[in-house]
Amino acid sequence: MRDRRALLLVIASGALLGAGGVIAAALNDLPQDARPLQDPTAELNSQPAAQPATPPVVVPPREPAPEAAPAPVVPIPITPANPPVVVVPSADDVASPDEKAGTGGGEAEAVPAPAPTTAEADEPARRQRRRVAIVEAVDKITAEKMRFAVEVGGRPVRFADSLIVTARACEVSAPAELVPDSVAYLEFRIQPRGLLQSAEPREIFRGWMFASSPGVNGLQHPIYDAWVVGCRA
Repeated sequence: MRDRRALLLVIASGALLGAGGVIAAALNDLPQDARPLQDPTAELNSQPAAQPATPPVVVPPREPAPEAAPAPVVPIPITPANPPVVVVPSADDVASPDEKAGTGGGEAEAVPAPAPTTAEADEPARRQRRRVAIVEAVDKITAEKMRFAVEVGGRPVRFADSLIVTARACEVSAPAELVPDSVAYLEFRIQPRGLLQSAEPREIFRGWMFASSPGVNGLQHPIYDAWVVGCRA
């Protein structure tokens, strides 16, 4: 009897642990509410690394100038040296004896000039990845506007009542690019609030967004407007 009770307790404990794991995974997939950034004007695209301390500059003691001889009263004439004479050999001097006598083996073959070599172009620097995308969204009905952070590959973020934002990638332009920019791959879905949802979230946008050009490949929705502002490490 006791063995049967112990077996039932073990089975019940295993079932509870399995159900707890399923519930934890489901809660992790649920979107979290958007929170406004504390410092929206902070630097978004890059965070410079700490510079090493500069060693103090040691200035050596100044030495006195050496005493020079006084200038002569009468100017001393200076005669320039004769320039060397360079003798350029003529074509007859350079020609071989056969060519001078006219008994050579015909005209000399023309040697093609070597083709100019061009240095291989250096490989352009790749864009730097960031782990947080900064998104700004507007609810056209309530006029609510918020700038919030979305972790790349992390939990989705819910804005207002039903807009869910997911970040898949966020990059900043390379130093060699002419226009500094932030590019993010975002997904936007619509799903009303509530723990138990009867319908799957409806996707309304997926693709790359550009911080320098919000109108290029932007979100088009009758209720919400959203765009990427920058990337943060």
